[in-house]
Amino acid sequence: MAERKKLTTAHGAPIGDNQNSLTAGPRGPLLMQDYQLLEKMATFNRERVPERVVHAKGSGAYGTFTVTNDVTRYTKAGIFSEVGKQTDCLLRFSTVAGERGAADAERDVRGFAVKFYTEDGNWDMVGNNTPVFFVRDPYKFGDFIHTQKRDPKTNMRSSTAMWDFWSLSPESLHQVTILMSDRGLPQGYRFVNGYSSHTYSFINADNERFWIKFHFKTMQGIKTWTNAQAAEIVGQDRESSQRDLFDAIGRGDYPQWRVCVQVMPEEDAETYSINPFDLTKVWPHGDYPLIEVGIMELNRNPENYFADIEQAAFEPSNIVPGISFSPDKMLQARIMSYADAHRYRIGVNYAALPANQPQCPVHTYHRDGNLRSDGNSGGAVNYEPNSMGGPVEDSRSLEPPLKVSGDADRYDHRDGNDDYTQPGNLFRLMNSDQKEQLFSNIAEAMDGVPERIQTRQLVHFYKADPDYACGVAGKLNLTHVSEQVATLADLSLADLIVKTSAEAYSEVATPEASLAKAAD
Repeated sequence: MAERKKLTTAHGAPIGDNQNSLTAGPRGPLLMQDYQLLEKMATFNRERVPERVVHAKGSGAYGTFTVTNDVTRYTKAGIFSEVGKQTDCLLRFSTVAGERGAADAERDVRGFAVKFYTEDGNWDMVGNNTPVFFVRDPYKFGDFIHTQKRDPKTNMRSSTAMWDFWSLSPESLHQVTILMSDRGLPQGYRFVNGYSSHTYSFINADNERFWIKFHFKTMQGIKTWTNAQAAEIVGQDRESSQRDLFDAIGRGDYPQWRVCVQVMPEEDAETYSINPFDLTKVWPHGDYPLIEVGIMELNRNPENYFADIEQAAFEPSNIVPGISFSPDKMLQARIMSYADAHRYRIGVNYAALPANQPQCPVHTYHRDGNLRSDGNSGGAVNYEPNSMGGPVEDSRSLEPPLKVSGDADRYDHRDGNDDYTQPGNLFRLMNSDQKEQLFSNIAEAMDGVPERIQTRQLVHFYKADPDYACGVAGKLNLTHVSEQVATLADLSLADLIVKTSAEAYSEVATPEASLAKAAD
């Protein structure tokens, strides 16, 4: 009897169990990280047949990843199986907030998404050029993105909405500090680092789990623009980053990144001083140093932008044996949301498009749907289990159990969480020139924002470092509120929100205004 084909996801990853969903215990609720179940359900929902919501403006190129260091003690992933091994990859850079026609040289986070075409299916590392993010609970992701997009009334970007949300969400301070620093305006995509931001996991041949974070360190060096320089660039070339990348590869100046990981033993997560699955936090390198795993090089421009880059679909749910997820709430939600966005944007059969097609055999029971361009599996049966010779699960790809504890509830992610120490540490690492840029960039971005919202945000700066608040207040000509900021810093967030509401806030008069009133 001929050996039956191995059952896979649409992206080529082997399926170890096609009978049982992932649950928290034998009677517990389903886990959102069961990407195989989500793919199966979402594909079925679309069997009967836009611009990206975020990261719409992007550029990309093909390249290779080469292993330079043995990390097989941590992972059994085939991509890392031996030093010198090479794997094809596709990297897409992007801005986050702007539409497809937006300029490249704008202050924004840069998307950094890599698709590795491994022998065990596609592995996607979907990250940014920052190691943290603005929110840590997926409930707030859509709200945050709305503040970065166009106001429903004016159809223009709103600084007030942006700072109102950030000032009401202190967990955003770490990312805001990075965004408003010199690194918030890179000269081009070749000059940014990439980060997984999320915590993932490695699983080794002995079924041991390690928590990890990925770092892609640019070997071209970090290069940035000031606001004034960027304004001049935008006036000349709205595609400055894309042009720089395309031209560099075209002339053989191939950009490279040193790929590293931080590795945390699974049991450390239970006692570590911070929540290692909090997307607004970094792991100090003194506790978990960088370990180099390889070099990524971009060496081939796309032949057709639409086919190779616009239709490319990256998603955290694309993992391979030896690389997996973590309890990071934002990652858990993105396991579903990214793949579902692709099904909506480019169709349920997006995995079969050339840029997304795995370089390994794919055997699924998915059928039909719009734009089905292959043979639709001919007359083969479309259900499992079956006795007709269809593909079957392979238990070798199963993962070790993940320990969970606690009651199911909606826990307050701000309760007992320190959102100020790490932003303050980052601020204190900056030299005087970088601090001056930070103060000026924030003041420029706050232009026209109501004083009560500016004051509320100054409180967060103050709690990170009083000099941080003082510097920004000086640029905003709000030094007269310094005493009020110090007083408000002693309040809880709930009380701060009340005190800086439109109904309760009363502007502190400047000395000049007081003199003018006395003269009247």
